Amino acid sequence: MKKRIWWMAMVGCLILFQVVPLGTVELMLRSSEAARIKDIASIEGVRENQLIGYGLVVGLDRTGDSVVGGQFTAQAIISMLNTMGINLKVDPIQLLTKNTASVIVTAKLPPFARPGMKLDVQVSSLANAKSLKGGTLLLTPLKAPNQMIYAVAQGPISTSGFEAGEGGTSVVKNQQSGGIVPGGAIVERGIDLALQSWEKFSLTMHQADFTTALRVSEVINAHLGEGVAAALNSGQVQVTLPPQYQGQVVQMIAAVEGLDVNVDVRAKVVVNERTGTIVMGEHVRLSSMAISHGNLTIKIKSRFNVSQPEAPGLIGSAAGETVVTPEVNTDVEEELKRVIQVDGSVTLGDLVKALNSVGVTPRDLVAVLTAAKAAGALQADLELI
Repeated sequence: MKKRIWWMAMVGCLILFQVVPLGTVELMLRSSEAARIKDIASIEGVRENQLIGYGLVVGLDRTGDSVVGGQFTAQAIISMLNTMGINLKVDPIQLLTKNTASVIVTAKLPPFARPGMKLDVQVSSLANAKSLKGGTLLLTPLKAPNQMIYAVAQGPISTSGFEAGEGGTSVVKNQQSGGIVPGGAIVERGIDLALQSWEKFSLTMHQADFTTALRVSEVINAHLGEGVAAALNSGQVQVTLPPQYQGQVVQMIAAVEGLDVNVDVRAKVVVNERTGTIVMGEHVRLSSMAISHGNLTIKIKSRFNVSQPEAPGLIGSAAGETVVTPEVNTDVEEELKRVIQVDGSVTLGDLVKALNSVGVTPRDLVAVLTAAKAAGALQADLELI
């Protein structure tokens, strides 16, 4: 009885596997190639803001600013001490003991940041300090382009390298004139966005493309109702809140960002001739053409033949003369089978296979692609970086 039940269960599993339609598999493959809207577009007006400030780093082990090039560091020290109620009447240069450095502090204020939120800050030397390792950033206000203070930064600096050496030799890993202060900035002022009053918003495409923008609007309309989204141009899609989402902008944005869209990109070949790096998109095509890639090697070898006569045996007899005769051999070597034919409308895999068959290196491939583009056979944009 148990064997019969087990056999029926196995038959049922086989039947389940057999009745799965092929369209389901194709749908799974298509969904794996799609991208979420939140990964290819952003909400217009919801963005980061850059902050910058000037500060002082103290506590350095004689690796800070020196007298030459660090005069404004001394003036900053005096201004800071005056603010604290300490009035000094000394030469500012005497304050430069190389344990202080002038730095520029930068940070990014995320959207919807609220007072009390902590931010990471980047600290970079402004004068001629050799290293900021072991230093502490003093209280530094961070301003936006409108000159309003949005955060203040302070704390120990973390550097990601080291320098060691003695007797004229040294080992250096990464540069020491910059570092970060994790969580070193505290937000003092936020940027308010009245989302609840929005009746519509715009999606800004990260890569402007008419086909992708149209697909985004079609996907949104298919899920949220006809006429909700409209592609204004290749880089902007306008979304209007439907009646069921009135006053619920956050829920609407979350619903839109989670939708999947098949992204369409232009056929492009990006070439970095300095490093030999080549990246080709999947839509790159070639027209019918012939590719010739050969190497001609000429080798010249010189050999000198020396004829040395025998020494004279009798006194007064004539002595022989040494004769040097040069012998030059020239060989020419040319690689064979270096011309191939590429048929039209080949895929990226066929293109790579054809170029590999002629033994081209990445640097040689740069010349091949440039010549193919000039001949009009490369159906893609060629971008040199």
